Amino acid sequence: MSIQTRRELERAERERLIVTAARELAETEGWDAVTTRRLAAEIEYSQPVLYSHFKGKGAIMAAVAVRGFAGPAEEQRAARTEASDPSGTLVAVGAAYTEFGERRPALYDAMFTHAADLPFATPEAPPALGDAFGEPHRTIRPLAGDDDQGILTETFWSGPHGLVTLMRSGRLPREGHDRRLSLLIGRFAPPS
Repeated sequence: MSIQTRRELERAERERLIVTAARELAETEGWDAVTTRRLAAEIEYSQPVLYSHFKGKGAIMAAVAVRGFAGPAEEQRAARTEASDPSGTLVAVGAAYTEFGERRPALYDAMFTHAADLPFATPEAPPALGDAFGEPHRTIRPLAGDDDQGILTETFWSGPHGLVTLMRSGRLPREGHDRRLSLLIGRFAPPS
């Protein structure tokens, strides 16, 4: 292995370590606890090493978000492929999405609620973002009819996203979530 290859591998490993430590710290103590000083202590590297990888906390949070998109994409893909009809697929994908948001609140916040320097819905978007959007997009395809499939997918996604966001912020009670999600999807998709 060349010296340059070894250095690239070491750099990638340090970056992975920084992102993992940030996500874990946010999951246990919240994003306010994630500082470059705290991360440097957690991973036992100096702050300048962190800054050699990331411009600051926002860039670290964006990296956490990008890596985090793989989780809901995989879960929604599994839900979509296991369902037997278009309406059942909507129910399964919507449930997978909301369950992820409830189960991984800090990661969900990095992905969807905190300001992040990520180009969504553009050609410059990281592939992980497109993959995550691809699952609801494939779910909507059989139901789109004459509607613009992209706009319809965004509209569908905004429903479960709104439910998770409002429930997590205490604006909607957890009780009734399944009924709300079922009502939303029932109004969104024709019966099978």
